[in-house]
Amino acid sequence: MGKNILKVAALFIIGMVGGIFADQIFWPYFVERPLFFGYRLDNQPIYINEQKEVIIQENVALQDAVEKVKKIVVGVRSTTGTGVIFEGSALIVSADGLLVTFSNLAPQGSKIELFWDGQSRSFQVLKRDQKENLVLIKMEESDLPTAGFADLERLRLGSRIFLAGVVFNAKKLPISVVNEGVIRSIDGDSVQTTITDGKIVAGSPVFDIEGKVLGLSVVGKNGEISALSISKIKSFIGL
Repeated sequence: MGKNILKVAALFIIGMVGGIFADQIFWPYFVERPLFFGYRLDNQPIYINEQKEVIIQENVALQDAVEKVKKIVVGVRSTTGTGVIFEGSALIVSADGLLVTFSNLAPQGSKIELFWDGQSRSFQVLKRDQKENLVLIKMEESDLPTAGFADLERLRLGSRIFLAGVVFNAKKLPISVVNEGVIRSIDGDSVQTTITDGKIVAGSPVFDIEGKVLGLSVVGKNGEISALSISKIKSFIGL
């Protein structure tokens, strides 16, 4: 019995010594040879979930773009003589206070209020185009932030986009909102998106993932969002 125990112990010790020898001397020697170099443990491949990485990068890009453009959006609230209220957003198009929105959000003869950076602002209406349903307004501010205009000819179906708007809460205070989707189709001066939302986001600028303006949000009867293209808006304001 004692001899068997000694044999087992001896085999264990020999195996342990052999393992140490192989790990510390034998294997390191051979993996340095060109034939075995590919088996080095420090050269083993690293696998990255590329899809997850792309999603993270796109989300960060979206957050950065939203942060960049949120202050070029102005809240619009109008009250007609009969008490009808229209709410939506407008886009700042120049640093000296020019902004554009849909004419039906600021009807003639109504009490119009503009809100920028959380505060009510003074302004004057410069011109209207009832056919295109656009109005150009001059806000009494300077050194305002602006955004570049997207090149519509380079738009691709499926490109990620978002709208940024100003809505009014139950206390009638302006708050910023964002909604996102992709380009579904492009039909002349209209860019169809997969975004759905309420009437309150009418006039909200639509941006690409770089924060460039595609157009102004038009809300369909079922909440589907399209954008009146920036080319139409530029033509109206004379750019």
